[in-house]
Amino acid sequence: MRKSVKFSPEVVERAVRMVFEAEGQHESQWAAIESIAAKIGCTSETLRRWVRQAERDQGLKPGPTTEEQQRIKDLEREVRELRKANEILKLASAFF
Repeated sequence: MRKSVKFSPEVVERAVRMVFEAEGQHESQWAAIESIAAKIGCTSETLRRWVRQAERDQGLKPGPTTEEQQRIKDLEREVRELRKANEILKLASAFF
């Protein structure tokens, strides 16, 4: 199994910007994505996901922004912790 490569936020931002700038030079956005993905060393699907998230962050496409996704993730973690604490308290109250 291949180890996934972590790209820095600067590389991601630059690659997405390159796709937006190169769209007019290619027949489609996908063609631009494939061309640029080969240049930066990531898969086309990875770059496509970065581009779609950037479009959501800029309000060009519907869907949760990066900030909203992080907030949801934080809230889900908090709910898990509270449920765990609630179970502990239920068990403790049953013991006494």
